[in-house]
Amino acid sequence: MPDRLWQAVVDGDEYGAVDVVHGALADGVDEETLLLEVIAPVQERVGVEWAADRITVAQEHAATAINERVVASLAHHRPAGRRDIPTGGRVTVGCVDGEWHAFPARLVAEVLTLHGWRVDYLGAQTPTPHLVAHLHRTNPDAVLLSGSIPTHLPTAHAAITACQATGVPVLAGGRAFGPDGRYARALGADQWAADARGAVAVLQAGLTRPRPAAIRQTVDDLPHLADQEYTMVVQSRPQIVKQTLVDLEARFPAMRGYSDAQREHTAEDIAHIVDFLATALYVDDAEIFTAFLAWTAGILEARHVPARSLVTGLDILAGQLRDFPRTVRLIRQGAAVLDDRPARPVPGPRA
Repeated sequence: MPDRLWQAVVDGDEYGAVDVVHGALADGVDEETLLLEVIAPVQERVGVEWAADRITVAQEHAATAINERVVASLAHHRPAGRRDIPTGGRVTVGCVDGEWHAFPARLVAEVLTLHGWRVDYLGAQTPTPHLVAHLHRTNPDAVLLSGSIPTHLPTAHAAITACQATGVPVLAGGRAFGPDGRYARALGADQWAADARGAVAVLQAGLTRPRPAAIRQTVDDLPHLADQEYTMVVQSRPQIVKQTLVDLEARFPAMRGYSDAQREHTAEDIAHIVDFLATALYVDDAEIFTAFLAWTAGILEARHVPARSLVTGLDILAGQLRDFPRTVRLIRQGAAVLDDRPARPVPGPRA
């Protein structure tokens, strides 16, 4: 069944995708299984195929939109009795401000609804002040905060502490918080769940409400931030990106012939590297930075760009940030990870 759904999704066939899922529902497959064991793996495959350069950005967006419509069609198909009479408590589900990858949060919201919870689903990139205002108005049993991109962890930290200051516990989830939830714990979340079923289990066990108090300072949870390296890198980001681009042109004169679009893409790549470097500084964990570099190297190779080009950029960054020992150490760890990657021939363009 996942293969048939995948084919409909990648073909842009919304009606065919809905027919596959509703046919399985009619055959006795329960909705939770369809959400988590059929639709979720297909959506994950969308990301994998895009990273491997086997589908385009447009196809990735279209596939995600179709999967969202399929999920909605299942929700609208439920009997009225299951829609209108929640048997559990009330929770708020939303994404960290800046986080556009809302599909995992949507799956969690649907599964919680199936288990009898009243769910206020706030969708993608929920601004923290509006999230807090919603909590004051609704007083839910918990907030489920979703994040997929690690660079949103500083924003997630602010949201966690702001929600807890209202007396509402926070259950964090999503890839941004680490495969074992280490960043959720570091940022002071009350609990972490690996997936929707894990979230159900946590809520059923119960979360203790934090005592309303003044919002914590970031250094209370992350004392290493006292060295100010994270703050300095973030504040200097525009200058770092600009100077790195200039220095790359000096080392690779061919870049001077780049089109405006090529220069813009290169600047964006540098900015992403700086953003992940800053996030690794924030949580004091090199793996955020090194994992991003390894992933980026794979993306570049899939698009016929030698991954070794990243090492030069890191060397330039290390020179600019030489006065920040923790930062330089992270950059050197990132370069070592790239050096340890097996050499891979860059394939020629696809026919």
